[in-house]
Amino acid sequence: MRQLFRIQEFLARIVLGVGKLSAWLSIPLMVVIIFDVVTRRFFVLGSTKLQEAEWHLHAVLFLLCIGFCYIEDAHVRIDLLRERLSTRARDWVEFFGCIIFVIPYCLIVTYFAEEFVERSWAVGEASDSATGLPYRWAIKAGLPVGLFVLLLSGITVLLRKIIELFGPADLRELIPRKEERTIEQIDQIGPN
Repeated sequence: MRQLFRIQEFLARIVLGVGKLSAWLSIPLMVVIIFDVVTRRFFVLGSTKLQEAEWHLHAVLFLLCIGFCYIEDAHVRIDLLRERLSTRARDWVEFFGCIIFVIPYCLIVTYFAEEFVERSWAVGEASDSATGLPYRWAIKAGLPVGLFVLLLSGITVLLRKIIELFGPADLRELIPRKEERTIEQIDQIGPN
């Protein structure tokens, strides 16, 4: 069990590092968006390259941060039944969710995404627009990378659930648990 704990810690550090590093993409994304809006509004200059750069930065930002969100339990959940379950039952749901959905999904889609990127690179795919960005394969390469990061976070969450369900009490206490909040509780945090 202690070995599983060390493995999940190592994987979590990788995923959190990728997420924190890629979160910095929000700054160039905002700069490009602001520049695009200002030049369109005040100088009547439209740029397909700027719009495509926005899409590319946005896609890479989300692809690389989704693993971070999953491991931090900051992703969107539609909790119809889960909120009524005990903590242990929630751990079981997450355990089976990782085994049945998250990990197989990441493996299958990553497999096909690699082929998707290879074909794009082989034909030298570029933007459909004559004034768009070249190298469409570069943005498509973010898909298998992001899915791999999500796979690592799925494995991390699975290992955490194994420790929480079957591990000794001293290890269970070391697993980080996020305080679960509903949208109503989050609304109460803001200004009145």
